[in-house]
Amino acid sequence: MRPIQTLVTFQREGTRITARTSGPFIQAAGTSEPEHRYSHLTAPLRQRGLACTVEYGLSDYIVHAELPDGSALIISPPQEPATDHPPGYPESWLVTRGHPNDSTLHEVIYDSEPDGPHARHGGSVPRLLAAIDARLDQLGLPPRPESRRLAQESAADAVLHRAGFVPVVLFRERFHRLPSAMTDLVEQRQMVTRAFDILQAEGFDVSCDPDLLDPSLPYPGDHGLSLGDQLGHLTQSIQAAAHTSEAVAALSELTAPGDGVLQRVVESLNTTADWWEGLGEPADPHYANRLRYITKKLDSYTLEIRSMRGELADRHTLHPAKVQVPVDRVALEEPAAPRVAAALAVSPTARRTAPAALPAASAVRPALPPARPSSAPGH
Repeated sequence: MRPIQTLVTFQREGTRITARTSGPFIQAAGTSEPEHRYSHLTAPLRQRGLACTVEYGLSDYIVHAELPDGSALIISPPQEPATDHPPGYPESWLVTRGHPNDSTLHEVIYDSEPDGPHARHGGSVPRLLAAIDARLDQLGLPPRPESRRLAQESAADAVLHRAGFVPVVLFRERFHRLPSAMTDLVEQRQMVTRAFDILQAEGFDVSCDPDLLDPSLPYPGDHGLSLGDQLGHLTQSIQAAAHTSEAVAALSELTAPGDGVLQRVVESLNTTADWWEGLGEPADPHYANRLRYITKKLDSYTLEIRSMRGELADRHTLHPAKVQVPVDRVALEEPAAPRVAAALAVSPTARRTAPAALPAASAVRPALPPARPSSAPGH
């Protein structure tokens, strides 16, 4: 089995370029080409307990999904007139529900063909899946597991956020888009390509209209651990701590005066406020002052957390719910940072041991392919 995958779809919707996340799903090894082509549809349906097959229709493959009451969904790209369909996503979708033993049951669930009620959505797969999910909810089918899906979506959100995309949250819909003032096509392709490459490097399935990519751009290479991922080692250190001194050592990286993480965050936000105020628009001073107000609150909370860290340090005791682990052994296990390693050591003069390095990015991320693969779904 392949690892759990989440599909991120880049496409142009009117005047904006969006990135929509769907999944995760599991793709079996040795899957046929038609099954692989529609895995972004069959996998979410199978997660809801439906038996799915990919069959050939009039002029293209369709998805047949059996419902518990004996009826079935037919998910079809354009079938008539019979044409050679271009690779990638179809331009529209038709979803119907029928019953082999009841000819009176014929329900159109979704129709984004040019004259259909959902024509404005065209070939959008997230819109298609949202409509199918809404109907399955009405029919009482159990939802797909949420915790795994949310974790995968959160990881995709982090990549898109760092790539410069803007999150959009609407009623029953959430996605990312390029900044509204970014209208230069070259700049748009550069940002989409960067996000596309990083998502693939992180192990996501990515689908994208080739016109939105710049094939001349080199792969970004090993982009390393993000600052947030590096701070995640502090979380792991605290989770594994058997003694208050171990938890305090990690917490001290956040609360240290002058160069602690929280103090650096305060400095960065204040600098951002100063920079924003000089942009020249009438509303800019308002946003700058609001950011300063929030930063002042954060600064005061930093002082309170620093004081609480002192209270925890004074306890200097084992945690009753943790298995006792010798402090010197913890120090030799992969620490969060050199200063944490020093704090966890038995004695600063007993011996000098180079701290273990953070895990190499290649150890947690798949190697980049030699060339940008096809943008068809599931590739």
